[in-house]
Amino acid sequence: MAIDKNSNAFTFIFAVIMVVVVGAVLSFAAMSLKPLQVKNNTDKKMMNILTSIGVEAERTNAKEIFYANVGKRFILNSKGEIVTTSEGEIDPTNTEDAFNVDVKKEFRDPTMSVDDRNYPLYMATIDGEEVAIIPLVGKGLWGPIWGYVSLKSDFNTVYGATFDHKTETPGLGAEIKESWFSAPFIGKTIYDETGQLVSVNVIKGSAEPSNPHEVDGITGGTITSNGVDEMLERTFGIYDPYFKNNSQITMKQ
Repeated sequence: MAIDKNSNAFTFIFAVIMVVVVGAVLSFAAMSLKPLQVKNNTDKKMMNILTSIGVEAERTNAKEIFYANVGKRFILNSKGEIVTTSEGEIDPTNTEDAFNVDVKKEFRDPTMSVDDRNYPLYMATIDGEEVAIIPLVGKGLWGPIWGYVSLKSDFNTVYGATFDHKTETPGLGAEIKESWFSAPFIGKTIYDETGQLVSVNVIKGSAEPSNPHEVDGITGGTITSNGVDEMLERTFGIYDPYFKNNSQITMKQ
C-alpha cells in the first residue's frame, strides 16, 4: 500500500515522530551534559569565592586551590546561629552544605521570609589569619546582581570583594564586575567606633577617601550602585548577630 506523503495524516504522523525523536535527543544531551554543567558551576563559584580573598584560580585548579584555602562552611539562621557545619570535599547532593545553598534562588522566592532563608558563611585562612566570606545577592537596574565580600578576623574590616551581574548596562552598571570598582572596598570597615553597623556605603559622586565607610559609585550607573549599596547593608545586617557574638575584638557600646 502506497503512502500518500501529501496527505494531512502523513504530515501529522511525521511531525509527531520528529517531536518525539528530537525530544529524546535533547533529553539525552541534557542528561549527558548535566555532570559537566554542575562541575562548571562549581568551579565558577569556587573561583568567585577565592577572588574575594585575593586568590586567583582557573577552572583547571579551582577545586584544589579552594580546598587549600577555604576550611569550614557554615549555614546560619537569621539569628546568627550556626545551623550546620561542613568541611572537606563538597557533596553536591548534600543540602546541609553551605556551598550548595542557592542564595539567588532563595532571594527571589517570594514565599520565603528572612527567617526561612539559609545564610552561608565560609571561613578561609590567609597568611595565618581567619577570613570570613559571605555571599551577596540583590537587584540592579535590569536584573540580579551578586558577589562575595570577605572580612578580616575582626568581622569588621573588609579583606576583599567581588561583584557580578547578569544584564546591567555595558560601560555603566556592568562596571561593578571590574576590579577598579571592588578594590576600594579593601580596608573599609562596616562598624563605626561605637560598634554601630553602618555598612560600606556606595556614594554617588565622590566618596571621601578618608571615610572608612565610603566608596565611589559608578558615574552614570546610579541605580546599579544603589543596588550594591542596598545589597551590602541588608546582608551585613543579616550577619550582624553572628559577627558581634564571635568578634575577636571588643566593640565600644
